[in-house]
Amino acid sequence: MDSWANPGSRDLHLDLRQTITPGARGARDLLLSALRDAVRSGRLAPGTMLPPSRSLATDLGLARNTVADAYAELVAEGWLASRQGAGTWVLNVSGTGVPATPRGVRVVPTHNLMPGSPDVSEFPRTEWVAATRRALTNAPTDALRMGDPRGRPELRDALAEYLARARGVRTSPESIVICAGVRHAVELLTRAVGGPIAVEAYGLFIFRDAIAALGVPTIPIGLDENGAVVSDLDNLNVPAVLLTPAHHNPQGMPLHPSRRAAVIEWAQRSDGYVFDDDYDGEFRYDRQPVGALQALCPQRVAYMGSTSKSMAQTLRLGWMVLPDELVDPVIEAAGGAQFYVDAINQLAMADFISSGQYDRHIRKMRTRYRRRRDILVDALAGCDVGISGLAAGVNVLLTLPDGSEHEVLRRAGEAGIALQGLSRMRHPQAGPEIATRDGIIVGFAAPAEHAFAAAVDALCGVLRDSGLAGKVVGMIAP
Repeated sequence: MDSWANPGSRDLHLDLRQTITPGARGARDLLLSALRDAVRSGRLAPGTMLPPSRSLATDLGLARNTVADAYAELVAEGWLASRQGAGTWVLNVSGTGVPATPRGVRVVPTHNLMPGSPDVSEFPRTEWVAATRRALTNAPTDALRMGDPRGRPELRDALAEYLARARGVRTSPESIVICAGVRHAVELLTRAVGGPIAVEAYGLFIFRDAIAALGVPTIPIGLDENGAVVSDLDNLNVPAVLLTPAHHNPQGMPLHPSRRAAVIEWAQRSDGYVFDDDYDGEFRYDRQPVGALQALCPQRVAYMGSTSKSMAQTLRLGWMVLPDELVDPVIEAAGGAQFYVDAINQLAMADFISSGQYDRHIRKMRTRYRRRRDILVDALAGCDVGISGLAAGVNVLLTLPDGSEHEVLRRAGEAGIALQGLSRMRHPQAGPEIATRDGIIVGFAAPAEHAFAAAVDALCGVLRDSGLAGKVVGMIAP
């Protein structure tokens, strides 16, 4: 028979040295030998996706079970890897460091505990559809044209009221600019003010990467139990500092009141700006949410927020509340037009806020996430980890014994658990005065409700297998 298999768009040549016939006793062994040889010789490179067993069986004239059994045998031998929903691919058997993942395929983890992600299975679909319908019904014709570069006035009006009420922000609709999320806001603000930009020694790396992609350096400032060491700014020549003052990411503490006052004093004295990333500020569990830093000095603080943690990242809905003198530079940095966020989503979000649905959704998810946080903490009570960041947000930080982060992440990957290592959050230029700690950041909001218990069990299993079952170390901090 022909040795070519052509399932869909993938051609696969196997060196079949004798005729395979359906039911032939040696068909499985011959297929195994041909696949091993193709991998060993490099004709099937690491990461190459193999055809589905049904397709390959059809092309070779074999029973599907024959091909499936051959795949399973090669997975067991370490030649191939397979995951439900992702297919079967070639592993790196030469030890050259090629990742053991399929090229061009994103392997979806079994348990998603990545930080910063909401439970999107709870997205308020019915209410959002209703808000969209009302928004479109009532929208003026010009809402479907390119309009105000700051964004739709309906959404800016709704945000001005909501942010003043819920976050203590002092603003007017004229000072609000709609953007495609906080990362986008950071990019636009960096273009508007230049650099370098001061950042916290531990912080969200995607912001550092976004700033670096603009050719602007970032300079780390210290971090301790009271938040960012803002006195470090006195020794720097920077036009702005990026902070998470309401709830530090990833350590979890709010910026101490004395430091909130000090960073405002620095901004006023130096004509600098504070970029206030209101990181999951809506989700506080021990008391009312810490108010936005922006309220202390609206003309020196640029406030940033989004729906990424409250509803869904893919909405790409964010906002900036800007000092008056930054409005025009930011609009210019955005290209002078509002084309990053579609008008329909802006109108729907305006209705969603004005109708009270956004408040109801936040209250519902705050209750649910608090319960999840408590379940996670109870489950970790027998593990050798420190826990911080419990007072607010959708993540907790688990500090680990020195030298154990890599092992825990390796085992988590093998168990199909998506986690974030603390080391990834450390600024590469942070000096020795900033303690290096091992840890993992666990996002307890991401799994669907029915999948949460299994995700927690899997995480605890990884910690036990890593030798971290034992007495809790460190303080359970806010």
